[in-house]
Parts: sequence; structure tokens; C-alpha cells
Amino acid sequence: MTTTDTSPDTSPVTNRVRLALLGVRSDAPVTRSGGAGPSDDGHFLLNGLGAAIPRNPDSPFVLDGTGRISADGADLGFDVEPVARPRFYDLSTADGVAYEKIAKLHGKDVLATTVVQTCMRYDESERCRFCAIEESLNRGTTVAVKTPAMLAEVAEAAHRLDGVSQMVMTTGTSRGRDRGARHLARCVRAIKDAVPDLQIQVQCEPPAELSTITDLHDAGAGSIGIHVESMDDGVRRRWTPGKSRVPLDEYRAAWREAVRVFGWNQVSTYLILGLGEKDDEVVAAAGELIDMGVYPFVVPFRPLAGTLATDVDRVPAPDADRVAEVTRRVADRLRAAGMRGEDQRAGCAACGACSALNSAGACSA
Repeated sequence: MTTTDTSPDTSPVTNRVRLALLGVRSDAPVTRSGGAGPSDDGHFLLNGLGAAIPRNPDSPFVLDGTGRISADGADLGFDVEPVARPRFYDLSTADGVAYEKIAKLHGKDVLATTVVQTCMRYDESERCRFCAIEESLNRGTTVAVKTPAMLAEVAEAAHRLDGVSQMVMTTGTSRGRDRGARHLARCVRAIKDAVPDLQIQVQCEPPAELSTITDLHDAGAGSIGIHVESMDDGVRRRWTPGKSRVPLDEYRAAWREAVRVFGWNQVSTYLILGLGEKDDEVVAAAGELIDMGVYPFVVPFRPLAGTLATDVDRVPAPDADRVAEVTRRVADRLRAAGMRGEDQRAGCAACGACSALNSAGACSA
């Protein structure tokens, strides 16, 4: 279902979803294209909260000189400030690798990196249809493998020069039984040695050996994301064909172990809205996760260049009103459970920039 109604709405959640889907006409000092996370976005503060918003010259929404976003002269109700370009972007390693190719600023104070920019599932028959993890590598804007020493050097500079307070570290999936988690642990340990007070979230597929989750925690990670994207096996087979061979029960076992090791509300997973599930099914899946102590970080599917969903399947964006309603319902469940994103030590829920949950009051107080 496509989004056709672009008129402003009095609901901040609906307007936030529309911005996520339709973007904004504006330049931004901090941007990112391709990769495993928020792609083709500019980073802004909306009412003081981090927001990753696509830059779209055809968007009905425009950021004017007064720091407000409007459409056809109607104000959307957000005070907007572009995130300033960080000073650590001006630095390079001794062998000439730009820090910006090693880690990126996300939101206002989050350092993010993909420690291995390749994935065993990137063959077209295996790839997640919404993923562009290797596109930034193909464009030369990153390096294939970030070493622990590289990441520690960049993290120290970002913390010292730009006040970065947390770090998100994800990885492409490796062929080993740890699915990339061991390299993550080595990187976490080096970063914590260099910047002891930097909070870190790690993100990976469920490792085949659950003891690896303890290894990540013992290395110094404060929270963990184990991302499933959908709890519907039919949707998983269509959208994440390689990952769908990891059974949901294996995810559930990993989430439970992660909650045991990291604690309640220090574990999260993405649920992508607009992949074909019924609204009630998504909300029920979010409820199951919340009951386990896992934060369901709901985000809308967005068509992105370089992904199979866009370049091959031509899948349109979902309906903004439906995405907003599901987001509100999930936010209600999170509030009822007393689960806030800002209470996570680090990570996507703590940042909140890629979801409308912030506007629904489920990331911060």
C-alpha cells in the first residue's frame, strides 16, 4: 500500500512517520549513503531528539530558515536543528584511512560502525531484500574490516572531540558458528580499554553457541541487538531468505539468554513495518518480545536504492497512517511495561533516531 496523503497532520507520530517515508528538502552536514543501517539520511534533532530523515528533493516537506519543517506553508510542529559535522571526521589513521570510513556519527551523540562490511548472505538468492550492507563498500566510503585498533582510535577521538556517549557496532554475518560475534567482542574490548565510559551496543544474528552472548557482555558491551525484522515465517522467507533458515525458536533462545546476561530492557530487535503482516500480528509479536524483556524497535520499511526490494521488486513505501497506528499501539505496550528506550545503555532504542517511537513517547520520558 502506498502513501498518497501528504497533507500535514496534527498527530506528531503520523508526521514523524511521513518524514521517515517521504524525507525532507534540506541539506544536512551529517549524512550517510548505503550500508547496513539508516541509509540516504540526514541527521537532525526534532524537538531535541535525534532523527534520521531521508534527503529527498521531491519531498512535500521543507526545512525553512526558521528551523521549522512545513508543507504548503503548514507547520508540522517540530523544532529542527541539523546535527553539526563532527570534528573527528577531519582525522585519519597513520596509514591514511579517514576516520569517517571507520565509524559514522548517528543522531547527536552516537558512533556507529559495521565491523565487517561483507555478509555471507549477500548473494541475491540469500540477501535480505531491504539490506544494502555492501553498497557503501562498493562506493569506497568504508573499509571491509575494521580492526579493534582502528575502532579504538576513532572512538577515543569521537568521545574526546565531539562528546560521543555511546556506540553501536553491527556486523555482516560470517560463516563461523559465532556468526561474527567473536570479532565484535575483540573490538568491544579494545574500545573499552581506550574509552572506559563509552557505552556500547553490539548487534548480530543469534550465535550458534549461546555462550558467545556472555563473551560479548564480558568484553564490555552494555546492551545487545539481535534483529529478526519479522516474527512471521512467511514474511521472513520472502524478505530475509538466508536469515529465515535460522528458526524463530533459535532467536527466542538467544533473546532469553541475552536478557539473562544483559538484563531486562538491555536487549532489542528490529520489527520492520510494511513487509506484509497484518497490524494485529505485528502488535502481538511486539507484545511477546516485551514479555520476554526485549525492546521491539519498530521502524517503517523504506525503499532505498541499492536494495533488492527497490531495484528489483519495486516495493512501495507502506501507508503512513497504518505505520503510525501500529507504532502507537506498540508504544502503548512499552509504556505499560515500563520499558523505555532511553533506559538502554546504548543502541538503536536508546538513540531512537530511526523510529517514530520517540514521538509516541516510548523511547524517552
